[in-house]
Amino acid sequence: MTFFQLILLIASALIFRLFFKQLFSGNHPKRGVDFEAKVADEQLGGINRPDKTFSTPTVEPTRMEELFAMADEALEKEDFAEAKKALGSALILEPDNIDALQKMGYVAMQLELYAEAKEVYEKLLSLDPQDDMAHALLANALHKLGEESKAEIHHKKAIELDNSYAPHYFNYANTLYDLGRNKEALEGYKKAYALDDSIEEAKEMIEKLGATDE
Repeated sequence: MTFFQLILLIASALIFRLFFKQLFSGNHPKRGVDFEAKVADEQLGGINRPDKTFSTPTVEPTRMEELFAMADEALEKEDFAEAKKALGSALILEPDNIDALQKMGYVAMQLELYAEAKEVYEKLLSLDPQDDMAHALLANALHKLGEESKAEIHHKKAIELDNSYAPHYFNYANTLYDLGRNKEALEGYKKAYALDDSIEEAKEMIEKLGATDE
């Protein structure tokens, strides 16, 4: 072996020694290993490299949330037709959505679409037969449709489910008054006012019907 070959052999040995030392030290770069943030919203980059700063992405609203926002905005403006469109789209996506049904019933009543309101409240009661508000509102819709016997049933059911809620008595009294059943209506107004003396309309009707009764 020549002197030159000996030099090459020693150099190769040194290179291999350094290579394996680095390989097994764990300090070499690893493929496929990215930075792991210590907390969920930790940012990368910062002052030195603002171009490499990443934040938690903004969560976009769902389609239902967008439709509810549109409906609420329209309701604030009393644009019931526009609210109805948004709620109709929401109910296509989620036919059993309680909030959408409640708002649709209110909108239908405001638009004097009483048959549609009736369907909405019947749907609510199919989902929850113990919903006293749905019974009361269905009774109002039925009264508007001239279905008085059915309206009375649901008024009484609403009172049965929550006999401490003054508006149930007040609404029933209004129906009775429209039907000319003044004595019964007077009793309803009295019960409503006894439970909630902030209902000025009940007080006015008590005075009106009381004077008439005398």
